[in-house]
Amino acid sequence: MKEFLDKNFLLQSQTAEKLYHEYARDLPIIDYHCHLPPEDIANNRKFETITQIWLNGDHYKWRAMRANGISEDYCTGNVNDEEKFMKWAETVPYTMRNPLYHWTHLELRRYFNINKLLNPDSAKVIYETCNTLLNTDDFSTQNLLRKMNVEIVCTTDDPLDSLEHHKKISDNNSDIKVLPTFRPDKAMAVENPVTYNQYLNKLGESTELDIISFTELIDALKKRHDFFTGMGCKLSDHGIDTFYAENFTVDEISKIFRKIRSGKTPDQYETQKYKSALLLELAIMNHENGWTQQFHYGALRNNNSMMLNRTGPDNGFDSIGDEPVARSMSLFLDRLAARKKLTKTIIYNLNPKDNELVASMTGNFQDGTIPGKIQFGSGWWFLDQKNGIEQQLNSLSNMGLLSRFVGMLTDSRSFLSYPRHEYFRRVLCNLIGEDVEKGELPQDMEFLGKIVQDVCYYNASNYFKF
Repeated sequence: MKEFLDKNFLLQSQTAEKLYHEYARDLPIIDYHCHLPPEDIANNRKFETITQIWLNGDHYKWRAMRANGISEDYCTGNVNDEEKFMKWAETVPYTMRNPLYHWTHLELRRYFNINKLLNPDSAKVIYETCNTLLNTDDFSTQNLLRKMNVEIVCTTDDPLDSLEHHKKISDNNSDIKVLPTFRPDKAMAVENPVTYNQYLNKLGESTELDIISFTELIDALKKRHDFFTGMGCKLSDHGIDTFYAENFTVDEISKIFRKIRSGKTPDQYETQKYKSALLLELAIMNHENGWTQQFHYGALRNNNSMMLNRTGPDNGFDSIGDEPVARSMSLFLDRLAARKKLTKTIIYNLNPKDNELVASMTGNFQDGTIPGKIQFGSGWWFLDQKNGIEQQLNSLSNMGLLSRFVGMLTDSRSFLSYPRHEYFRRVLCNLIGEDVEKGELPQDMEFLGKIVQDVCYYNASNYFKF
């Protein structure tokens, strides 16, 4: 019987152990998509309590706590930090077989050297130990990144962001590169004309443009796009329900834009057309500036209207959606490819039923110019756990080239989430090791070790060219 979280955790063969320990374990981390606050990195923040760095804003943990019968007061409420931590400690034993159980204990070990299981009996000591360490210089945000050998961080930023914190980090010549990512979701959110028009007004002020037409909106977004490029940005990210690829005319989009600007809500058909036009223009910008574009699709957001009104969005009331996507994804990519405007692209699905769909779709638009130009992105959100990672890797292997995959990312708001890269690397090595043990891959460690290193680090380095 293996010991929990021993050095060969998740590694079920000698081949897997060798691949992980000799090839994968010590590689640097390129976190090309996350939600870390750049301000906290720029100011080299030190957190006062483990609750602040570990629980605040973590909707994964909040969902588990709610499922365990814990009051919302201990999630998004105003209860003090220690009480919130104690309720999380009370919940942790019940997360067994949920990835949170693994992540929680990996994070305690890798950052704080705490090997105890977190539960109500150990909670007080663990809380105090973590807080003491967090108040030392070794546990500032930048040093936490160094502790995990993080080389590059790409944050997620609205087009209106001044990027002042990125500039501060760059000016200080930090050994950790922190780059912005252009996330124009608010520029697409036409469902609420009041909020949308307020956003366009701010965009106009930022770019010194009077946005009274769709053309001027594109001009304003392009101005911000170019500004991001000047600040070292190499990626965009688009959080979409599904892909938008309706046919439209210039006159139709102009009319819909005027309707929205007058404060009227577009109908569903108009919304689809408008988003199709805007997403296409944004993708063309991505190509012109040589960026990689990322599409995270398939979330069904803010399902609980009562809790949305109480706590606001992005607090753990989202789930997997199931909108049809194959045809619109194909039309969107084809529309760009036909114009020779399809840049490097990564597609992340949230519904596992779409794994083979996305894996097969990416093969339609590889053009022989860049290895793995169109990528099937890593398991995301509900799928960034052992089973989800394995399914994504298997689908990619069966229908594409695992050897050209750009690997894992955190997609996290937490500075303590980097053991997820270790988790991914262990799963990857175990899958390949299993094939070797079955005689399905050759026992060529030099060859297999290079593939593992490429997927864990070098492919991303070569693909993004940071």
